[in-house]
Amino acid sequence: MAHSSTAADLSVSNLFNFKQHVVLITGGATGLGEMAAQAFVQNGSRVIIASRKKGELEKTTSRLNSLGPGKCEYVVADLKDKAGCDALVAEVKKKTDRLTVLVNNSGATWGAPYDDFPESGWDKLMALNVKAIYYTTVGLHGLLTKGATADFPNRVINIASMAGITTVDVTVGDEGGLAAPGSGTFSYGPSKAACIHLSRTQASKLMPHHITVNCICPGVFPSRMTAYGFETALDTLSAGQPSGRVGKPEDFAGLVLYLSSYGAGHVTGNVIEIDGGSTRSGYRSKKRNEKL
Repeated sequence: MAHSSTAADLSVSNLFNFKQHVVLITGGATGLGEMAAQAFVQNGSRVIIASRKKGELEKTTSRLNSLGPGKCEYVVADLKDKAGCDALVAEVKKKTDRLTVLVNNSGATWGAPYDDFPESGWDKLMALNVKAIYYTTVGLHGLLTKGATADFPNRVINIASMAGITTVDVTVGDEGGLAAPGSGTFSYGPSKAACIHLSRTQASKLMPHHITVNCICPGVFPSRMTAYGFETALDTLSAGQPSGRVGKPEDFAGLVLYLSSYGAGHVTGNVIEIDGGSTRSGYRSKKRNEKL
């Protein structure tokens, strides 16, 4: 049956109301995960954040609860293997019988020389950046399908990276970057490319169950993963930005909220780049050209 707009409520308060959400964010104590958690809490959602370090979880939970009006709680979890994912799922099930949004944000990177890159630098990243998303989402399937309908689907948002799209040599030169000079993040991009592909296959499988799956590919944002680059090479990072700035919390939070909104109920299988146009434009500022 066709719906005309005459009977629809297209107000922002209807399309972008987050008060009914119950959200789980892995890697939610710091960086991008913390930005997403704050966005949901400040808009009235109930949020569960998970990561390895209890101290960081306590600190972030306390800060977010002081902001309100939503509520934040936490689960200590290490998603390095299936057992860790299963343990997280078990703890979340003790706290809630439904989830409307799952943000798979836990991730790691690894820098080492091309000719001396340790096998653990592959195994750890493929496990945390790809396998954990699979087992966490599968384990929470019952919570994600509960109450989900065609008009109000529940959501999975996987956080990949522009590194999963770009194919430039990741070996760092003297100008600096997100790893030490002479080394590179050789396993990181492939793991994030796998995350993108997994997201698309999840979207195909889960939409009949009224769960949307979308993937976000951030460029440079402030986080623990980019801290080295921010300390040593902010000029270089900014030189690749057409706007002259890197990503900020408002940019990331706005996208996460959109993908979780009533207004995005028909959006699935998408891979959204959020890098200020840096990658597609190939931009380099004039003043840095001689060094880049």
